[in-house]
Amino acid sequence: MTKTQANPDQATAKDEVTAAVLVIGDEILSGRTKDRNIGYLADHLTRSGIRLCEVRVVADEEEAIVAAVNALRAAYTYVLTTGGIGPTHDDITASAIAKAFGVPIDVDERALALMRPYYERRGLELTPSRLRMARIPEGARLIRNSISIAPGFQLDNVTVMAGVPEIMQVMLDDALQYLRTGARMLSESIVVAAPEGDIADMFAAHQAEFPDVAMGSYPKFVADGLRCELVLRSIDAEELEKAMISLCQKLADSGISFSKTES
Repeated sequence: MTKTQANPDQATAKDEVTAAVLVIGDEILSGRTKDRNIGYLADHLTRSGIRLCEVRVVADEEEAIVAAVNALRAAYTYVLTTGGIGPTHDDITASAIAKAFGVPIDVDERALALMRPYYERRGLELTPSRLRMARIPEGARLIRNSISIAPGFQLDNVTVMAGVPEIMQVMLDDALQYLRTGARMLSESIVVAAPEGDIADMFAAHQAEFPDVAMGSYPKFVADGLRCELVLRSIDAEELEKAMISLCQKLADSGISFSKTES
């Protein structure tokens, strides 16, 4: 099984596996750090057959993290968090996750076994601050970190990862092998040579005709006038194709020019 394949508990073709991302950090909310993880996560989860339904950003406050984790893990198949598992005093995510689940947290011997050789090779001491990164809630599975070694972890349906994008990405590679995946979301899109207002009523009626196909309209500003991109998404390839054929026919019948794009 490769990192991008589903595990043996893979959902059936029509099942939908959902997720929320919880971004943790004062630096994100203040604007000091610009988030680079949400788009990456959305892309990789979608390609893995997991639909990202919600993103929240919370401060480095224990009660805020606990409340968000408990709300999200009850609402979605999976929750993935980024940020707050470093060595400093404001890195409180691991403790907050333990509190959310009501389990103890302490320095984990498995994490130490990974971290000790890494620091010894560099002649660095495992200080109390660095040992904070080895604190793992009881019952959690470790998530490998091939860059700076200190692991993330998974507890029930919550995956906890670093906020540094490069580290988050390698943690996600490891974590995905443990996540159940569902039917992949497929999409088709066309660019219409008209402003949204000209096709809004027709497009709304088309959505009502194909309720199992998600549809969205996105305006585009080009040199020679307004355009809009119409995007259709579904896990049902046959229904998606029907909706696209029907939409193209309606646009043609209305005399509105359009072109298909690569999705």
